[in-house]
Amino acid sequence: MFSQRAIRRFKTDPIPPDVMQDIMQAAIRAPNGGNNQQWHFIVVQGEETRRKLAELYHEAWWAKRADAGIMGPQDIPPGRNSMRSAMRMANEIGDAPVMVLVCATSKGAQAAGSVIPSAQNMLLAARAFGIGGTIATLHAVVEERVHELFDIPDTAQVVYCMPFGYPRGNFGPVTRLPLNEVCSYDRWGAPPD
Repeated sequence: MFSQRAIRRFKTDPIPPDVMQDIMQAAIRAPNGGNNQQWHFIVVQGEETRRKLAELYHEAWWAKRADAGIMGPQDIPPGRNSMRSAMRMANEIGDAPVMVLVCATSKGAQAAGSVIPSAQNMLLAARAFGIGGTIATLHAVVEERVHELFDIPDTAQVVYCMPFGYPRGNFGPVTRLPLNEVCSYDRWGAPPD
């Protein structure tokens, strides 16, 4: 957990099938609301399908930026290195040898929230194998086409689109605010001792 950071640049080396199976086994062991297991995972490995999903992801990424008034790289505010890194991932996501669509089998925030822990389980399991990944979301502008590409029923929703691969770069410590700035005991504003 202390070195599992968002990995957004990937080598094209394939992930062995048994390793991917272990990562997906970790996903289905995540806690979920009422143990209803309202999830479905689509492991996208085929080159052509990954390319199509990558094109849709790229379009979705820029649609989200447009919603925030960012129309191109020149509009990204200085110092927003994580956004620039995410932009590079949007350009290169098709290089990831595997992408996983994390879906909820019904729509709504409660269903989506129930499958989110499975994403963290996948990231931690992947990290144990030296594989990186990150959570990423799509945008309504591509939703219908993603559903069509993967035969996702209208009653389901894509919660995350997660690329996985061996990192180009390193795992390492993550930068986080100090615990006493983000954690309270017994009431808001009462920091830990």
